[in-house]
Amino acid sequence: MLYCALSNEVPEEPVVSPVSGLIFEKEIIEKYVQENGIDPTNGKELHISELIPVRPHESKIHAPSATSIPSILRGLRDEYDAAMLSSFSLRKHLQTTHDELSHGLYQHDSACRTIARLSKEVSAAREALALLKPQIGTSATNIPQPALAGEAGGMAAQPDEQAGITDDVIQKLQDKATVLTQERKKRGRSIPEDLSSQETIKSFQTLASHPGLHSASAPGILSLDIHGADTSKIVTGGADKVATVFNKDTEQIVAILKGHTKKISRVIYHPTEDVVMTASPDTTIRTWNVDNAHLTLTLRFHDAPVTGLSLHPTGDYLLSSSLDHCWAFSDIRTGQLLTKVAGSNSQPLTTSQFHPDGLIFGTGTADSQVKIWDLKEQSNVANFPGHSGIITSISFSENGYYLATAAEDSCVKLWDLRKLKNFKTLQLDESYEVKDICFDQSGTYLAVCGSDVRIYICKQWVELKTFNEHTAAVHAVRFGRNADFIASVSMDRTLKLYGTR
Repeated sequence: MLYCALSNEVPEEPVVSPVSGLIFEKEIIEKYVQENGIDPTNGKELHISELIPVRPHESKIHAPSATSIPSILRGLRDEYDAAMLSSFSLRKHLQTTHDELSHGLYQHDSACRTIARLSKEVSAAREALALLKPQIGTSATNIPQPALAGEAGGMAAQPDEQAGITDDVIQKLQDKATVLTQERKKRGRSIPEDLSSQETIKSFQTLASHPGLHSASAPGILSLDIHGADTSKIVTGGADKVATVFNKDTEQIVAILKGHTKKISRVIYHPTEDVVMTASPDTTIRTWNVDNAHLTLTLRFHDAPVTGLSLHPTGDYLLSSSLDHCWAFSDIRTGQLLTKVAGSNSQPLTTSQFHPDGLIFGTGTADSQVKIWDLKEQSNVANFPGHSGIITSISFSENGYYLATAAEDSCVKLWDLRKLKNFKTLQLDESYEVKDICFDQSGTYLAVCGSDVRIYICKQWVELKTFNEHTAAVHAVRFGRNADFIASVSMDRTLKLYGTR
């Protein structure tokens, strides 16, 4: 049997192409040569007169009249021939595209492997340099060296004494608080026009799940934050000792930040700069330039694991808390420790966060206490008892009036900062372990995560939506701008994004 190389069927009038040696249906090949002037299989020049008939019919059927049923069939046959030609062209194009894609993927994989290897070598070299600098400084002189925040290698020499919160710093904090208070009054009780409505939140579904941000050999992802100005950028901190900056729009890893010697428990993305801050049980706080994955500063102010991290609204100062019973206030521009305080009858601190105006902040303790501090006076001004477990997370509402707290007692408590009392308790399932809580930027919604992610509407404190997509404990949750999406990370090593399609 002879088969047409284009239609894969037995030809009625088979002809041979002298340039390829293949059999074709005469009508199909003639149409193709008339349109393109080349052999369809190898692209060489071909003329109709060059086609060689193989087995011509001895008798031919007379052409039907234009008005007969055979004429209609003939038209259908012409359409079929055209479809065969189109199908052949598509198959040929598909094969070419497949070859190009395979080559491109191979090059991309090779480039990624090379970049990962070089990044690992550079990070190791920087870490070695950072560890050498204090040793060199100590052997050369006992005089404290100035901060080296801008140096390559990134590790600043830490002062032996506290610099203190000067009058200039206090004035800067007060000016910022005044501006923020005025802005809050202007907004009043109005809800942002672009804020996602309750119905929209209820319709949220899983948009994406990204499992490849951290090493599969580590237990999972522990922390999360979103860039304030560019909410497409998300930073995650993992048990693999690495922080990963990810672009959710392009679905590409922007930077991998390596340097900590233990898991990363807290991450902060600077709201206006491409800078990330990370904290770890290795007692250090590190700041990174995301553009080149460069370590710019290493702070060693604590003697025990760092458990809390919060950036001041000015964007220049950092609050940290630790199991060493102390909280510290430092300047991320110079690397100076401004003050470090341990309260009376102090307990290990488990979390911390600034109030939206930056003049007060809250800390959680291992003995179920939530403490409110005055930053300027460095004094404990209020205590909120009521929980029966270690405080795991606290979050201030943008309106400045509410504080949400969570502990290992399966409940979330809401506090009125004006009346200094608990006005609402969200009681969860008995076995529910709350890992993180977070208000959105407008203070309209509250997210709670543990074995799942739950979204509540504030004031009514009614549950709007529950996301059960994670297969392990959820350790952090954050809202996008105007609550247009929600991000969460889990011990199942995935970053999940929720929103409307």
